[in-house]
Amino acid sequence: MKKYSKVLGASLFVITLVSACFVLFKQYSRQQKVSNEVKSIKIGVCIYDEYDTYVSTLIQEVSKLTKQKEMETGFAITLDIQSASGSQITQNDQIENFVDKEYDALCVGLVDRTDASGVIDKAKSADIPIVFFNRELVEEDLQRWDKIYYVGADAAESGNMQGNIIVEACEKDFDLIDKNKDGVLQYVMLEGEPGHQDALVRTENSIKTVMNAGYTLQKLGDEIANWNRAQATTKMATWIDEFGEDIEVVFANNDDMALGALDALKKSKIEQYPIIVGVDGLQNGLESVKKKELIGTVFNDYRGQAKAIVDMAFALAMKQDFPKSIQFVNNKYVYIPYQKITYDNVQEYIRLLEQ
Repeated sequence: MKKYSKVLGASLFVITLVSACFVLFKQYSRQQKVSNEVKSIKIGVCIYDEYDTYVSTLIQEVSKLTKQKEMETGFAITLDIQSASGSQITQNDQIENFVDKEYDALCVGLVDRTDASGVIDKAKSADIPIVFFNRELVEEDLQRWDKIYYVGADAAESGNMQGNIIVEACEKDFDLIDKNKDGVLQYVMLEGEPGHQDALVRTENSIKTVMNAGYTLQKLGDEIANWNRAQATTKMATWIDEFGEDIEVVFANNDDMALGALDALKKSKIEQYPIIVGVDGLQNGLESVKKKELIGTVFNDYRGQAKAIVDMAFALAMKQDFPKSIQFVNNKYVYIPYQKITYDNVQEYIRLLEQ
């Protein structure tokens, strides 16, 4: 009886193993069939505004990597890039147009991160997967469908790094930064836009990091400049007229606004500039760090994000598994790490962007 049980157990194990192999073979065959049948795919890309420096740089990289993907795979890829010019209604119409043309995958930088339902509903009705990027939608929307993903970066990390850059500068020479010698850091804050996840979290975490390091801060001003250099110049000029030399630190949610603040300072009669910190680490920002005009910035790795967007969109369009290089958080988020940049390591990033 024992011998019979062992034989039966072994037989069941073999049957289970064969069945599992058969299922895996069918899945592989199905993927291969799709790959062999599909010779071209269409990917629709929607961005909130073509005039955003970081987003335009990111999309340029997406375009470059898409062409490389064509050469690597032999598949023709149509990449249709549309700007919503700041209108969610326009973006919804663009998505509907992509759906009508039976695109294979969508990549979307939302105009309004709190109003993703229109985009999701239209894509879901046509079973077209979406990779959201740059502007993180609310978690409830991301959980509405199993073919929705987000590529970006952890906003808290960028705020923490901004704060650390200021802390390190204070540790080196607090007396130089504390122009009025009152032991308090008087600062102004240039925020990206109302309701934007990165703007909200960067603002909060940058200040919190400096305070947690033991420094006392006094807010002189806090204004929305919509990631825009010209708007930041206007805001900073107003603060200079009001506070003059009392401004000791300028926090900016991105480099464009940091550079806008610098533009205003250069036009003023301020003798000793406040220290300025930004985020993005694009070419203009890096050059200003090199010149010691900015105390530092935080590299928002557009190349890493672009690669994840292209790899994921291609896999979704081809109905393939994601590459192993894609690392998910909670099966939905792909966060590319930020990197801190100061004068000490800025040349390394300048060389990186020249490659």
